[in-house]
Amino acid sequence: MSAPGFPDVAALEAQEARLVLPRFTYEDAWALGSLLVGLARERRAPVAVDIRRGPQQLFHCALPGSSADNDAWIDRKRRVVERYGHSSFLVGARFRAKGTTFEQSSRLDPDRYAAHGGSFPVAVEGAGVIGSVTVSGLPQAEDHALVVEALERFLSSYGDAGADG
Repeated sequence: MSAPGFPDVAALEAQEARLVLPRFTYEDAWALGSLLVGLARERRAPVAVDIRRGPQQLFHCALPGSSADNDAWIDRKRRVVERYGHSSFLVGARFRAKGTTFEQSSRLDPDRYAAHGGSFPVAVEGAGVIGSVTVSGLPQAEDHALVVEALERFLSSYGDAGADG
């Protein structure tokens, strides 16, 4: 069961299973962040972008139209990924599928945690979740879709790089 306009739990789980990276370096964080910023600029999206490996922030960019509120949303959504090891959108969808909401049932402080779309785990083959990539500034389904699109493009670039070198 999914809310109207939202992907169902199985579709979100399939995204996470598919979007596992072979590695994640500082250079990869820069490339992924730059890709996300490029996509957002093309769409004139008023977003902030954040990429973390563990507690270390490897990339951050705020585009015109974003504000400090977006940074606060990034932190709240990122904490959900860190706690649950899944995208903030998937965590929220799982609560909705049970007929409740994250805010009602998680027992976590809503000023510190937000299970709204836009933060996605950075998972590496053989290591699991090692960080997060987060976007804030659009409606939650669009934040999530932007991150997924960037990760899909980024992951496909590994095949290109492997063929050349």
